Amino acid sequence: MPKGEGKVIAQNKKASHDYFIEDTYEAGIVLQGTEIKSIRAGRVNLKDSHARIDKRGEVQLINLHISEYEQGNRFNHDPTRTRKLLLHRKQIDKLIGLTQQEGYALVPLKIYIKNGFAKVLLGLGKGKKKYDKREDLKKKQMKRDIDRAIKDYNR
Repeated sequence: MPKGEGKVIAQNKKASHDYFIEDTYEAGIVLQGTEIKSIRAGRVNLKDSHARIDKRGEVQLINLHISEYEQGNRFNHDPTRTRKLLLHRKQIDKLIGLTQQEGYALVPLKIYIKNGFAKVLLGLGKGKKKYDKREDLKKKQMKRDIDRAIKDYNR
């Protein structure tokens, strides 16, 4: 959890299952109209979203679903439009080099409100193979079994 992180709105729990997260970056999101109201109401879905760096050197967030605001009438936004992310130029240059390597991707891990602004925590992830996922599930189950045994022993 980064320092000074505010209220967490949405988390991508599947990201840690599908990727080894090697580094994280905090980025601002360029929003339109009623999007911030929907985010504050918690109507955000990170499930299938990802980020990429386009030809102009801008980081784009793709497939982030922000539901339409109920009282937005004709000023409502497109729920799955591509949104620009705000990062420092040095961070973007570093990410360009890292994401060009085989198997690396930019994955949004969580969206939160910090000092009144919507932020997204981007993770630089390396894709897991099927056997890695199975190994993680085995470790998780063993930890659960150990914790349960310790709890029963202490009773």
